[in-house]
Amino acid sequence: MFASLARALFGTSNDRSLKRFQRRVPEVNALEPQIAALDDAALAHKTVEFRERLAKGETLDQLLPEAFAVCREASKRVLGMRHFDVQLIGGMVLHAGKIAEMRTGEGKTLVATLAVYLNALTGKGVHVVTVNDYLARRDADEMSRLYSFLGLTTGVIVPNLPDDARRAAYACDITYGTNNEFGFDYLRDNMKYRLEDMVQRPFNHAIVDEVDSILIDEARTPLIISGPAEDSSDLYRSVDAVVAELVRDPATFEKDEKLRTVILTEAGSEKVEELLHAAGVLQEGGLYDVHNVAVVHHVQQSLRAHSLFARDVDYIVRDGKVIIIDEFTGRMMEGRRYSDGLHQALEAKEHVEVQQENQTLASITFQNYFRLYPKLSGMTGTAMTEADEFAEIYKLDVVEIPTNLPVARKDTDDEIYLDEQQKFAAVGKLVEEVHKGGQPILVGTTSVEKSEALSAMLKQRGIPHNVLNARFHEMEATIVAQAGAPGAITIATNMAGRGTDIKLGGNVEMRIQQELAHITDPTERDAAEQAIRDEVARNQAIVKKAGGLYVIGTERHESRRIDNQLRGRAGRQGDPGNSRFFVSLQDDLMRIFGSDRMTGMLQKMGMQDGEAIVHPWLNKALERAQKKVEARNFDMRKNTLKYDDVMNDQRKEVYAQRREFMMLDDVSSIVAEARADVIDSLVDRFIPEKAFAEQWQTTELKAEVQRVLNLDLPIEAWAAEDGMDREQVAARIEDAAAQAQAVRTANFGPDIMRYIEKQILLTTFDSVWKEHLHALDQLRQGIGLRAYGQKDPLNEYKHEAFQLFTFMLNEMRERVVTFLARVEVAPPVEPSPLEGIGEFHPDPQVEGYTSEPAHYNQTPASVAAEPVGAGAILPEDPSTWGETPRNGPCPCGSGRKYKHCHGRAV
Repeated sequence: MFASLARALFGTSNDRSLKRFQRRVPEVNALEPQIAALDDAALAHKTVEFRERLAKGETLDQLLPEAFAVCREASKRVLGMRHFDVQLIGGMVLHAGKIAEMRTGEGKTLVATLAVYLNALTGKGVHVVTVNDYLARRDADEMSRLYSFLGLTTGVIVPNLPDDARRAAYACDITYGTNNEFGFDYLRDNMKYRLEDMVQRPFNHAIVDEVDSILIDEARTPLIISGPAEDSSDLYRSVDAVVAELVRDPATFEKDEKLRTVILTEAGSEKVEELLHAAGVLQEGGLYDVHNVAVVHHVQQSLRAHSLFARDVDYIVRDGKVIIIDEFTGRMMEGRRYSDGLHQALEAKEHVEVQQENQTLASITFQNYFRLYPKLSGMTGTAMTEADEFAEIYKLDVVEIPTNLPVARKDTDDEIYLDEQQKFAAVGKLVEEVHKGGQPILVGTTSVEKSEALSAMLKQRGIPHNVLNARFHEMEATIVAQAGAPGAITIATNMAGRGTDIKLGGNVEMRIQQELAHITDPTERDAAEQAIRDEVARNQAIVKKAGGLYVIGTERHESRRIDNQLRGRAGRQGDPGNSRFFVSLQDDLMRIFGSDRMTGMLQKMGMQDGEAIVHPWLNKALERAQKKVEARNFDMRKNTLKYDDVMNDQRKEVYAQRREFMMLDDVSSIVAEARADVIDSLVDRFIPEKAFAEQWQTTELKAEVQRVLNLDLPIEAWAAEDGMDREQVAARIEDAAAQAQAVRTANFGPDIMRYIEKQILLTTFDSVWKEHLHALDQLRQGIGLRAYGQKDPLNEYKHEAFQLFTFMLNEMRERVVTFLARVEVAPPVEPSPLEGIGEFHPDPQVEGYTSEPAHYNQTPASVAAEPVGAGAILPEDPSTWGETPRNGPCPCGSGRKYKHCHGRAV
């Protein structure tokens, strides 16, 4: 009660924020006559003037009113669109580093131009982030006309763009692209071997379109660049055949749909072990014996694939590939793959080719990527429901921007039915009724399967309609553009981030683009264009009179945002419209998260077949169920971030150190320091402090010095000398190693030696970082079990991750010293690109990406692309390998450590 009284007296925090921004709107409007009086050249020259004023010490905030007025005037002249006052407020919110929530159809793309133009004046670059390549290209093409008129450059980042083109796009004042492309470029840059090969500039300001989709929905799935691991496709197929038989008996496993987990029961474990033995998958021992741990993992993933993932709901099969469907947008996620072997399990389940597994080379979550920007802002139609998460994770406030015209849409209470069949019958009846009145209808579904079931039902009734789901992805823009025509019926999976407005009467621009592409004669084209405009205007009047767009939701989504996005398609810019949601007690949300008490109450009330219950209280109950799910998902994302932050701190340190190495022309001092640390470590291990001379392990120390430094030193003789101590032994080893390195440098020449040192340092750093990522993955998977020992898993993870990081740095130093002690000059070879590099989110593979980290145009001609030891190493001839470190890569070229490959028998 007190909270509502305070809101009535003082307004909400959103009202107070809006008032602060609204105070500046009259300043912008007052400048309009003065700016409108300028000719095109003078208007464009304003950009030069603003930059000069910035150089003299003015701030962007001081320039804001004039810059917004200039951008608005340029938009009128170039795009034929004038920013509304509420759009000016949206631009100010974006400039302030906040999230602007603006309803569908309020012109978010145009709003962004204000903040983009103002912040691009610094010359440090502004990144505009969109959810798909189509929107990135479209927005860049349309808005670059405005920016180029004002003297700014615009670039766009799309898949399969060469590095030179990427570098040029990032060098522009404004760069459009998708979240995936920006994130992958960051990871790729930190795998490069020269600064001039990197494509991104230091981060400045990012404006994220559909910010809720990118920073909330995709927050838990990391971007991953990975290389091929060992092939285990046969094992996936064998295990799949066993699990397919197992899941026929529900008593063999228990699943929790809330947590999306499944485990074998005791009976299930016994049965699967019996089946695996019969299939020859388990050769010896039981399922849970240590040597069968890989089989257990395969069984678990196959069980998840069969019991938790449904075809045409979570994924579809097309052209012999399993393609994930985005649960929030309903789009196919081409190239993306589930991680940890789950995608391979799905491929085995669907009997398509099982792709090779991968190991991580570099990864980052969107949560941590976007927090790298000093200034971050975003816009979307639905952010207030997740305001707490934006504030806690990203330190971003959400400001709800009022609509330009009052919302005229009528939102009807939900209708609740006993089962799904009755619900869909009611949906079909309503569609038929509304269609007779000439209103366009948009029917939202939650999966491909349900959209096609509803389509089949409408076909039986003879009702014409279009279907927009993952199967008809290519027709998206065409279908959405004409969804507002009189009597049009569109069945669509979730409508988030479509980027194309449903305009009443139809979309003029899209129709002109599609229907008149073949007409080249200007006179004929002008006449045809006018005919289309006249027809759309007539249709618009018909549709408005009929009541506008009618939105029907066939199910409540787990997230209120998705429902609001669907509902928001009707009633744009003051248009009339209607919305209604249909719910059944068999829907996933009601079945998994709804209140059992509510279900029991409805059944006791004696609801008849086909009868619906409609009441505001039920709407509130549904909203509470959705809030429960949102809170649970928030906790999961927050927990994931806590663990990822540990790796993120290490990632930032590694990438900063790596960049420092690249900036140096001469890393010999770093190599010398590493060599000294390694020698100190060896001496500490075999000659403990305060130990007597007879306790020194001189034979072992001599062997290790031979292995690591490739030096045969008389350490036993040194130890026998009077007055010899551990410091003197270390000093003599260091002198011998430095002298050997000096001889090697003299033989190769200083320039070649400096180049070799730098390449070995960088390649070794990459190698140990890759192994460290794998070790962290393994640690993360099992750390939750520490809770059973009354220990905090997060603290345990932090402690052990730090130990692993320390071990990684020590391992890097030892490998660098070992490689340099054996490096020889080999004849130049033709370098070949690394094969099998892929990019993933989550494990999303981007085809066509190859990297050549060991080959550069400026490589000294006499140096091989990789170090070789004691003469040329022949992978097929072990006698040429010399002393190979057990933790080093195997010289045979398998990619595994020596101790896990040819060193296993040593």
